[in-house]
Amino acid sequence: MTTTDCLFCKIVAGEIPAAKVYETETTLAFRDIGPKAAVHVLVIPKEHHADVVALAAADPALAGEVLAASAAVAKAEGLLDGGFRVIFNTGPYSGQEVFHVHAHVLGGEPLGPMVAK
Repeated sequence: MTTTDCLFCKIVAGEIPAAKVYETETTLAFRDIGPKAAVHVLVIPKEHHADVVALAAADPALAGEVLAASAAVAKAEGLLDGGFRVIFNTGPYSGQEVFHVHAHVLGGEPLGPMVAK
């Protein structure tokens, strides 16, 4: 996949609208269109990396910025008291659907078990 085919790169470029909730020079956070919790925000680096492994290898500082942005989103969304999850899906077995690294920030209600069998 090239960045011109990437859904999240198109969101960063402003070609596809998104409900933005937080933005820095290097990161963007927006509401998931198919939320799995009361609060479900995706946090991405503006630069394209296929998954968290690729991001960590190429730019550990940017990986840290994605985590910092995830924490800022959790705070802004009022999730600190009740708790929240930050999830990176990596590869097809994890359910990764868009191959541009993204953190899911989930909360706002009890989330249940980590993995359902």
